[in-house]
Amino acid sequence: MRANINILESVAIAMSSLRANKLRSFLTLLGIIIGVTTVIAVVTIIQGLNRYVKNQMFAFGSNTFMVQRTAEMHKSLKEIQEMMKRRRISYEDFLYIRDNAKIPELVEAVFGAGGFAKVENTIIKELSIRGETKQNYLTGRSMDIEMGRFLSAFDEENAKLVCVIGNDVHKELFKERNPVGEWIQVNQQKYKVIGAAKSMGKILGFSLDNFIIIPITTFRKYYDIDMRDITINVKTRSIEEVEPAKEEIRTILRSRRNLKYSQADDFAIEDSQTFIDAYNNLTGVLYSAMIIIASISMLVGGIVIMNIMLVSVTERIKEIGLRKAVGARRRDILIQFLIESSCIAAVGGIIGVFFGFLIAKTVSLLTPLPAALEWWSVVLAIVISSSVGLFFGIFPANRAAKLDPVVALRED
Repeated sequence: MRANINILESVAIAMSSLRANKLRSFLTLLGIIIGVTTVIAVVTIIQGLNRYVKNQMFAFGSNTFMVQRTAEMHKSLKEIQEMMKRRRISYEDFLYIRDNAKIPELVEAVFGAGGFAKVENTIIKELSIRGETKQNYLTGRSMDIEMGRFLSAFDEENAKLVCVIGNDVHKELFKERNPVGEWIQVNQQKYKVIGAAKSMGKILGFSLDNFIIIPITTFRKYYDIDMRDITINVKTRSIEEVEPAKEEIRTILRSRRNLKYSQADDFAIEDSQTFIDAYNNLTGVLYSAMIIIASISMLVGGIVIMNIMLVSVTERIKEIGLRKAVGARRRDILIQFLIESSCIAAVGGIIGVFFGFLIAKTVSLLTPLPAALEWWSVVLAIVISSSVGLFFGIFPANRAAKLDPVVALRED
């Protein structure tokens, strides 16, 4: 019972000290607050991104990959410059791979361009105009039709002037009415709408529904494909076939391009794991920066707590002497001051958790970055801050415990 009373009393003394010296308390806790705020803000944002990326990668499918002239992820400007020197992957390369690759279930392709769309007096600018093969919608991100149909083999073989529109285009140009059968001007050419896709949402604030899809053969007819890159999208029957399919297509494309054994690939093959690895590298850097900032802040905060506790020991010399005179042991004094320093640091941790979460939610509201507060990060932050207070409180607590009660009671 006495131990419980001592602990409660020590906590009460620590809280009383914080209330009595508000400015000093704020300066004491500032380092701890900054450190914990940094940890909570970064962890909350990264955990939100983790959930987001996991959901987005799941939507792309684990048994798909793409072949392009350049990689989506770059390490340096020099790497980008080197990739831009590569020869383009042609439509004929796509046809050759489609006809010769045995492992994939689907080998599809897409060209991309920018442009505008117009219906009567309503115009949408900065659209993504895509020329796709008939089953490209089955590769990569899942796309479902809401009205009408997707492109057919007949549309592709005959380069028909038809299109499938995204949800943004549907809502903006046709409002609530069914667009199927309507005509739409895309850049300088008119197309008949044969389908409207369901909304696919956004990625980090960027809409996935701002597109118009036309047959790839029609795209080749009306756009200069010599200056455009083609993306080959590949789907396998299972995730186990992804790596064999990659190697098969790599061999086919290297042979077609007459690359020697010693020469590196002049094309890129990437799947969802490529993006996940790049993302993990990025978050690893953020975590490292967070640890450095938090460690410095915690160190400064711990030193400040130690100095404040030394001041507290000096201010309470008579109190310490009196307690020892009535029977308090060295261990009792030591525990009292350690509890006080830990409580002070824990208060800083709690305040830091509040501000960290507030900053993360503010960032989430003002930007496309998501936020997700994890309970373990809150517990970890408070435990670490308390531990910092405990560690840096050892020296002043030990100093208080060693005081001679006779000498202490003589102090003026």
